[in-house]
Amino acid sequence: MSPKKPKKKTGEHLRGALPLLKELVRPRRGKLALGFFLMMISRVCSLVLPGSTKFLVDNVIGKHQADLLKPLVGVVFAAAIIQGLTSFSLTQLLSKEGQRLIAELRRKVQEHIGRLPVAYYDANKSGALVSRIMSDVEGVRNLIGTGLVDFVGGLLTAVLSLLILLRISPLLTGIALLFIVVFAAGLGKAFGSIRPIFRERGKITAEVTGRLTESLAGVRVVKGYHAEAEEASVFAAGVQRLLDNVMKSLTAISLMSLSATTLMGVVGGTVMYLGATQILATPPTLSVGDLFAFTGYLAFLVAPMLQMVAIGTQLTEALAGLDRTQEVLRERPEDEDAKRTLKIGAINGFVAFENVSFAYEPGKPVLHEVSFASEPGTVTALVGPSGSGKSTIISLIAAFHEPGSGKVMVDGKDLSTMRLDAYRSQLGVVLQDTFLFDGTIRENIAFARKGATEAQVLEACRIARVDEFAEKFELKYETIVGERGVKLSGGQRQRVSIARAILADPRILILDEATSSLDSESEAAIQEGLSYLMKGRTTFVIAHRLSTIRRAEQILVVEAGGIAERGTHDSLYAAQGRYWDLYTRQHGVETNLFLAPGEGDKVPEAAATLKLKGAAPPSAASLFSGGTA
Repeated sequence: MSPKKPKKKTGEHLRGALPLLKELVRPRRGKLALGFFLMMISRVCSLVLPGSTKFLVDNVIGKHQADLLKPLVGVVFAAAIIQGLTSFSLTQLLSKEGQRLIAELRRKVQEHIGRLPVAYYDANKSGALVSRIMSDVEGVRNLIGTGLVDFVGGLLTAVLSLLILLRISPLLTGIALLFIVVFAAGLGKAFGSIRPIFRERGKITAEVTGRLTESLAGVRVVKGYHAEAEEASVFAAGVQRLLDNVMKSLTAISLMSLSATTLMGVVGGTVMYLGATQILATPPTLSVGDLFAFTGYLAFLVAPMLQMVAIGTQLTEALAGLDRTQEVLRERPEDEDAKRTLKIGAINGFVAFENVSFAYEPGKPVLHEVSFASEPGTVTALVGPSGSGKSTIISLIAAFHEPGSGKVMVDGKDLSTMRLDAYRSQLGVVLQDTFLFDGTIRENIAFARKGATEAQVLEACRIARVDEFAEKFELKYETIVGERGVKLSGGQRQRVSIARAILADPRILILDEATSSLDSESEAAIQEGLSYLMKGRTTFVIAHRLSTIRRAEQILVVEAGGIAERGTHDSLYAAQGRYWDLYTRQHGVETNLFLAPGEGDKVPEAAATLKLKGAAPPSAASLFSGGTA
């Protein structure tokens, strides 16, 4: 069992969040300064009312100085109006700025996550990343908004009140201060223990959100296997973990609130007893007005302790979220790799693997010293059983991963040194699992080239035969395709994907089972589009459709992470090696109902000869499927 990592202390979490906090506060220093100025005016005005009680009791009532009543009330009214106006301005200024901060931070985190390497996405669920972007930054508004200012304002009011209380009665102030210092020390320890709870809540929320996102995205699989109850059980378990965490925090907060309320009672009762004793003494050492004023100012001294429970909890949660956000922002974007300094222009598309080895996990190699070269304007087909390494080779060509050893060369230059923005803008990808955004047909096609004209988009649609079904819709190209293109058939989604690649006009093209969702008729209909798309480009194909494989200039038979055979269809078939075996196995069973429509309709003569000679019937499994390595 691996040793557990030591938990970070609260101070370490705070230090981790400080750089980002400084970055966020720096451009807002002016508004924060104005906010603190308004807060100071508001807090000073709030001290007028308790201070006026001394003059009301001792002078107006006790000495019958009625002429002081109107000016005294006027000062109270003026202070209340000023306090109201400054509080309103403060809320408008900082609350709105806090919301702007959330929006800015969400944009910053989303942009940063979008630039992280594919390996980061492999290690983190999409739902967890959504939680980082949307939930973790939510509490940060309290660091810039009214929460922090109210907290500091409460402390300022407490300091001013303390100065006034010391003038009224040093004895009573000292006793009250003793209680407050003891409570504050306990409160500091309480916040130290509650912050890990908030951090854990963020992790649990991310996990629950991730599972829920997966469940909703895979609703057809869930319903297809009648697994609604199981999914509900898994989600309920996650919600229960979240509830348990919330209960812990609520218990801690309730105990702090109980302590604060008890503090108010104890301090208030003590001051009442000692104050009354001083008033009744002979001679009296404290006036009735002084006791009234002391009690009023004492509330301002103790109030920050109550505020710490509410505002301090918010700030603790905000710092926990900020710390988790900082963890994401510390991840280095793939285009900031110190090696990737080579800026390239238009490429020709000559791709070569030089003794490339790769492993997703240390000690578990997927590719072993793979070497091959693909000329511009040629098609290289990758064939072989699932898990052989075909998709890994494609992933390396797309620069989603980097070789563990060896080099991937493009036009004679090491791909690992190239700027990814320049390289990928010349890369086109059509995957087996076609992904469409929840937008219109037009938007999904134009995604590949934002500056494309209407004519260019329509031309791509015509070549990929998208027009054949799009023109029949009521809204034509403005038809909403739904989440992941669910409102289109598999063949229609694939045509849109091909049109998108045509519009991108790439120099290097990757087709990963690009026609897997099409029946024979649909495939034949878009062969023209595929031929147009591959013309003059360096194309890499993973496919079990022989119409594409047979015309490839180079076929690589990938097996167990290496190149078992290479050549054209005719040369490999004539050699009667591994390719011949795979080829005849796939097409040797005429009655295989699991073949895609149109596959196996033409049985090679060699396979028929094998059957006539009494050879064992080949496996029904289609070994040309492009599974993920």
